[in-house]
Amino acid sequence: MEVRRSKRRRRTVSAYREGDRIVVLIPASLSRRQEAEWVETMVARVEKAEARRRPSNDDLMERATTLSRSWLEGRALPASVRWVDNQRSRWGSCTPADRSIRLSRRLQEMPGWVVDYVLVHELAHLIEPGHNDRFWAWVARYPESERAKAWLDGYSAGARLESGS
Repeated sequence: MEVRRSKRRRRTVSAYREGDRIVVLIPASLSRRQEAEWVETMVARVEKAEARRRPSNDDLMERATTLSRSWLEGRALPASVRWVDNQRSRWGSCTPADRSIRLSRRLQEMPGWVVDYVLVHELAHLIEPGHNDRFWAWVARYPESERAKAWLDGYSAGARLESGS
């Protein structure tokens, strides 16, 4: 955590994440006691906002269960659903043998309907392991599937263009 005092700043206090630390911007006129109170408040706000943007594995399991009920007749019952950091070329993966689903943490910055599509795709593997016509029929039940596939294709193409230049 880092506190930056500013003589130009009069009343406002703000905070943001910069790498591994939280930076709190405060007016130079604040006392040390006021600084401590504001730092505690602002760090809590940043951490709360980050927690909302990065749902937990429990939240992910609940989301998967809801999607299975809504679009897959409740037939896809995962044993675990979790975020992972080690998927660089895939958005998600499923191991039907142990009923585990893993989603790339990169998805956390994407629209919810895209995350839901990837979850439905992986859940469908619990019903139909391969990418055959029956599998794609299950995935197509999710109303945003075509839109989400196009969004991910565009994102992937754009990322490849940027990394290649």
